[in-house]
Amino acid sequence: MPLTPRTVAPRARITPSRRRKAAARLACAVSVCLLAASAPAAPLGVGDRLFPYLGNPGYDVASYDLAFTYPGTNSKPLQAVTTIDAWTTTSLDHVNLDFAHGKVDSVEIDGEPAAFTSAGEDLVVTPEGSLPEGSWMRITVRHTSDPVSAADRDGGWIRTADGLAMANQADVAHLVFPCNDHPSDKAMFTIRVTAPKGYTAVANGLPTGVDRAGRATTWTYRTQHPMATELAQVSIGRSTVLRRSGPHGLPVRDVVPTKDRAQLEPWLKKTPDQIVWMEGKVGPYPFETYGLLMADADTGFELETQTLSLFERDLFTEPGFPKWYVESIMVHELAHQWFGNSVSPRTWSDLWLNEGHATWYEALYAEEKADRSVEARMKAAYGASDRWRAAGGPPAAPKVPDPGQKISIFRPNVYDGAALVLYALRQEIGRPAFERLERAWVNRHQDGVASTADFVELAEEVSGRELGDFFEGWLYGAKTPPMPGHPDWKSAAPRSAAVK
Repeated sequence: MPLTPRTVAPRARITPSRRRKAAARLACAVSVCLLAASAPAAPLGVGDRLFPYLGNPGYDVASYDLAFTYPGTNSKPLQAVTTIDAWTTTSLDHVNLDFAHGKVDSVEIDGEPAAFTSAGEDLVVTPEGSLPEGSWMRITVRHTSDPVSAADRDGGWIRTADGLAMANQADVAHLVFPCNDHPSDKAMFTIRVTAPKGYTAVANGLPTGVDRAGRATTWTYRTQHPMATELAQVSIGRSTVLRRSGPHGLPVRDVVPTKDRAQLEPWLKKTPDQIVWMEGKVGPYPFETYGLLMADADTGFELETQTLSLFERDLFTEPGFPKWYVESIMVHELAHQWFGNSVSPRTWSDLWLNEGHATWYEALYAEEKADRSVEARMKAAYGASDRWRAAGGPPAAPKVPDPGQKISIFRPNVYDGAALVLYALRQEIGRPAFERLERAWVNRHQDGVASTADFVELAEEVSGRELGDFFEGWLYGAKTPPMPGHPDWKSAAPRSAAVK
């Protein structure tokens, strides 16, 4: 997700960490007495250092079934039903779901009405009886989903010129639908969208049905691999879906404003060869389909939503962007399908593994296809890296988000600053070992979650070397270590130090 303009709690040290699940539940209208008799509702979280109240403990989501009814306008809420199938991982008297910015009409657990209330940005659901550890539960929430952004935050639904799209990274999927909104709890998704005549709906995964009734149509899509909530995508618009084949018969589908179809086609036809290029670097494409969603919207970023990456249309239609740059950004979001989507971060402090790798392959593609030197880019990044660390923290221990600006974790230290770590690692262990590591990483953790400690452990295994000190400095140091093989590279001091 390139968020850069187009122009303390305990940190995760180099020790193996365990996956933490997310959970929740508490109470729905029927009985104020029930709520009064129980413990007060309170927001929970899985303890993420950057987002303490994101996710919920006590359960593991297996699947989501999301149903949205679009009214044909971006100014009114969508009617929605979210069904969550999950296993309890501990005994629960309440279940907390992440959900805000929508009205809840009712909640059921296993078909029975449940009481519910709000606490912070949690929907707290109380079943009639406690749920023992190891229980299979189905939670059904009938609610609205508001496309008008909350006053103090962006993301969730993105209003386009002709409909809607989603941008849920990092912590706003729960502004769209109730969920366990943390990447450590991935699940399968079925997404159903009903829209008036003239609109087309597309979502993550493959289509499984199109049903027309009167003047409305319902499209159904289903993923074949687990997905983090922040990667969910729904496009509703006056769109055309363009289809082509990728490597090994991979279905590639792009979603474009119908009026821009001809203008965008020269860019879109590049995707199959870009997939071939990425497969040559790290191995087989990890999902059932891929494609680009071209949104007629002013977002300021592109986003790697799983199997259907979100792009601003203007990136491709404005003449000011060099061809090599646009293509490298396409590869950045494509690379995320391996790094960040198939292998998701265990915590948000592991974000550097997503963005550093996507930036690395973006730069490598630009070098191989447009003669834009990786070494020159990394030398420039090295020169700025101490300033980036001072402003945003070291790559694997980013500073907490700015107040009211939760996406401010997407700073240069986790983009080029993190790619610089990968360049230093390649310099340290050699190109052959580095390339084996990259393939082993996406293969070993496919469809799962992984941490910085997991990456360090695998790097040591593949290289046959102890790398703790190397990674401690490069990932957690306040100052950038010397670059292996380039002792002459210098990093400029942060401004405050320069003033002194």
